[in-house]
Amino acid sequence: MTKENAQQLPPKTCTIEKLVTNKRDVEKVLSGTKSATRRNGRYADIGETTVLNDKKIMVDDVYQQTLGELTDEMIIREGYATVEEYKQSILSFHPGMPWLPEMTVWVHEFHLVEE
Repeated sequence: MTKENAQQLPPKTCTIEKLVTNKRDVEKVLSGTKSATRRNGRYADIGETTVLNDKKIMVDDVYQQTLGELTDEMIIREGYATVEEYKQSILSFHPGMPWLPEMTVWVHEFHLVEE
């Protein structure tokens, strides 16, 4: 899904303030090593902003993707070197969660806003 199709997005399932909450992830965003996050629901609209430790981030794109579509190149934006590293991190946060290639997630791409 692209910015032009934003009006076709379904309603949000959560608020943007909960998009990036893990301390390690917040540090990655603020250091510039994380510019995307995947969630099981839609947490933000394109163009929406939130503040992490006095720094504003703006959402650039929101779209769906399956876990099976992930590549190492994509996962670098999550702040990880490989899909396997990302997978192990996610599974450590969600004990008992299965990693299913057909599972659909919402990708939220964002950037730090220079002020």
